[in-house]
Amino acid sequence: MRLDNLDIHIMQILQKDSDRTIKSIAEELGVSTTPIFERIKKLKKEGYISNYVARLDYKKLGLKQLVFVGITLQGHTRSYLEKFVKEIQGFPEVIECHRVSGNFDYLLKLVVEDIESYEKFIITKLTLLPYLGSVQSLITLSTGKETNEIDLDKLLV
Repeated sequence: MRLDNLDIHIMQILQKDSDRTIKSIAEELGVSTTPIFERIKKLKKEGYISNYVARLDYKKLGLKQLVFVGITLQGHTRSYLEKFVKEIQGFPEVIECHRVSGNFDYLLKLVVEDIESYEKFIITKLTLLPYLGSVQSLITLSTGKETNEIDLDKLLV
């Protein structure tokens, strides 16, 4: 599928507010609802839109601490890497897990209630993984920017 400007504008709108109605998107873009509906359907089918989610305010939910954790494994065999990712999938505190290059093998993003909850996570879950090498914690003091929006302006023709 080749994206055109209408597709890009639709995705820009949905990135800001995925709860928008087809009618309101059509009105904003100056087209009828049918092409908007068809375009969104096609964008989903082709995988450009993977899913819709509600972005929750974790602080309002009592999860006041955001922590980034750099993980180094003891070995770099495929088996270690797969086992690590599988284990991390079962930890609800971990909201993102990325395999990275540089000083770490993985970078995790966690949300927890407080520092004590993070310490409990480290002691009762993370450090029990037998192939764990080292852990470096980066405790977030404040957040200057947090978004899921991808800049699509460069795709416009």
